[in-house]
Amino acid sequence: MNQPPRIRVLFDEKAIAQRIEEIARVVAESQPKNLLVVAVLKGSFMFAADLIRALHRAGLEPQVEFVHLSSYRTGTVSTGQVEILRDVESDVRGRDVLLVDDILESGRTVVFAKDLLMARGARNVMTAVLLEKPGKRAVTIHADYVGFTCPDVFVVGYGMDVAHSYRQLPFVGVLDFLDKNPGLFDEAKT
Repeated sequence: MNQPPRIRVLFDEKAIAQRIEEIARVVAESQPKNLLVVAVLKGSFMFAADLIRALHRAGLEPQVEFVHLSSYRTGTVSTGQVEILRDVESDVRGRDVLLVDDILESGRTVVFAKDLLMARGARNVMTAVLLEKPGKRAVTIHADYVGFTCPDVFVVGYGMDVAHSYRQLPFVGVLDFLDKNPGLFDEAKT
């Protein structure tokens, strides 16, 4: 029988919750107008849900939308091509938009989404990411709100996955076998 992989915790539940409350307070202090939160699926769903509730506690009443973009598919390395799998349905013209993503690595997905929303007439597009890997940028982008700076490891949990597993974990961590074999799933990318 195979042993389940060990998971090394990078950012625990308490640290994540505290950082999200801090981000929400700063967003509220910026006094966004007609705020629309756009969560990038799938990886940001937990972060976005917790951030939206924290924004409410900070006195904001954002509307919520989703966009499903992918540059990974089933692999652990970005393909470099961003695809729209599900588009935003709301009109963004004249609105302040908070684009929420799980991780800012190459930057391609966030830049693609931000440019798309600005081209559709958003008044301002702010970006909030749970994790940032600054040394991995392929394009120039700086998130407005960052939860944590992340080491250059493949992370899972808190909405992030490997081959559709481990999203349910309430923390961000590294699987012991991925930490030792970072290219293990690279052949699965499309």
